[in-house]
Amino acid sequence: IKCKIKKLQKSLMFKIKLLILLLISYSLASCISNKRENDFKISIAYIGGEYDGLVLSNLLSSQLNNFGMLDKNSSYEVQASISHSQNLYITNIDNTSDREKIDSYVDIKIYDKELKCFTHMYSETISQFYILASSDQFISNSIAVEEIKFENTEYLAKKFVNNLSDEAFACNEQK
Repeated sequence: IKCKIKKLQKSLMFKIKLLILLLISYSLASCISNKRENDFKISIAYIGGEYDGLVLSNLLSSQLNNFGMLDKNSSYEVQASISHSQNLYITNIDNTSDREKIDSYVDIKIYDKELKCFTHMYSETISQFYILASSDQFISNSIAVEEIKFENTEYLAKKFVNNLSDEAFACNEQK
């Protein structure tokens, strides 16, 4: 009898473990199936600014495509501009480390081509700095500037796309 009870206990424990695993897999599957799908699609207009505009355009396209929001035929169009500025500043009293601060500013508007109005406006600034090498001859200064500009642009593009919601697409100003 004790042997049968132990077999029943093992069988019962096995069934409980299976039920727990089934519950976990079901909850994981439901989380995956609730992936955020957006009903609205957005196209990207030409972004000026030479290389910096091209980088912003590529990053926005990539981010919107990842969320399934990019559509060239959409009535919503992203109109954006980006600029970077550099300022030299000294951080300590004995003037031993010069640093250069890079400010990146993005202005993004979503234009509804059907209603002929702007439905969403986004402006943001981000800053980073690097320790300036003592001579203009060092290539590390120019590489640092390019890396910081790219990182700032990437951050601003991600933040813009992550802050989008379909409730925000109402006309703000007639044009």
